Amino acid sequence: MFQYFPTNYVWSLAVAGALEAGAKIGEIDEVCQPLRAAAEQGDDAGTEAFFAAWVAMGDKLVALAQRDLAAGRELSAGEKLERAALYFITAERMQAHDFAPRRKLYRKMLDTFSRGQRLLRSSCTRVEIPYRDVHLAGLLVRAEGAPPDARLPLLVMLNGLDCTKEMLYPNPFTRQITARGVSVLYLDQPGSGEALRLFGMEAVADTEAWASPVVDYLETRADVDPQRIGLAGVSLGGYYCPRAVAFEPRFALGAVWGANHDWGEIQQRRQQREGENPVPHYWKHVMWVWGAKDIDEFMHTASTVTLEGVLDRITVPFLVTHGEGDRQIPLSYASRTYDQLVNSPDRELKIFTHESGGVEHVSLDNMSNAGAYIADWIAERLGGHTKAA
Repeated sequence: MFQYFPTNYVWSLAVAGALEAGAKIGEIDEVCQPLRAAAEQGDDAGTEAFFAAWVAMGDKLVALAQRDLAAGRELSAGEKLERAALYFITAERMQAHDFAPRRKLYRKMLDTFSRGQRLLRSSCTRVEIPYRDVHLAGLLVRAEGAPPDARLPLLVMLNGLDCTKEMLYPNPFTRQITARGVSVLYLDQPGSGEALRLFGMEAVADTEAWASPVVDYLETRADVDPQRIGLAGVSLGGYYCPRAVAFEPRFALGAVWGANHDWGEIQQRRQQREGENPVPHYWKHVMWVWGAKDIDEFMHTASTVTLEGVLDRITVPFLVTHGEGDRQIPLSYASRTYDQLVNSPDRELKIFTHESGGVEHVSLDNMSNAGAYIADWIAERLGGHTKAA
């Protein structure tokens, strides 16, 4: 993985994620050069400086987009606003949850992203799925080249611990999966994105509680084939996805980008400083996500976030992928998940190597190669295609 800050994995991971989602290296360098000394102080210290620098670049792009609009150049403005939203969310996710400017910036990001998509006449459509007395928000992208009245296969893609739908959407995977005839829905499930930030919906171990209402909603859409709805997840989605597929039989397949087999065990390791964290202020972050009042309550909750004793319920095709150089989740978890899929009629374990690319956590060193493999596997099983039309 390109590590902009050689001594700071967490900050470099944020840079790598932004680059994979369409950030420009010149803009990244402008933002990050002044942060080099701060990065050497550790993950948590200096995050407010990180915030200010990335917000400033986002604001710069918004101002440039306004000039484009004044000249009638909507496409140019839309491109800049989409990138500005990416810089805003990169700044936001690196802060402690009680950092006062965070909530305001999140709303600003949502507005900036939405304006950018409108100007681009994007095929990315916001959806709101009824859940409890509010909704779950998602971004739905229709398969390329499909007839307007077609009922299409669709993949629901889940966030991990600390990402959002607006971070996943700009990645190469969107183009890869939709080019193969499969629509995709990026979902802010409980514990992530809008669900957590705007409605206070915390993560739950029994992910079928919200996954089943998502399927209910998709079955009402005229553009979705209800027999061909798949589910995938990145990072902590490597737990959320298999759990949901195990208890919601309407999913036609499952796939994980990072095998998060026993997340509770990972927390015990992190208490012993084993492995890397994904975000600064880590323990405050996870307590916020899971609604724990203190570390003891969190550790008790985390102990329930395991796939042990669950996976034999899965009776549909399932793909397990993992990077051999993942510094957050042990490679051995991929084999544990795969080995326990004993009733899947079509299971596959794919380890991304240095030869193939994609060895880091969620393949942030090369999401394009890894994403293409996952998109091919899904398209072949949901009735898509792997050749250009």
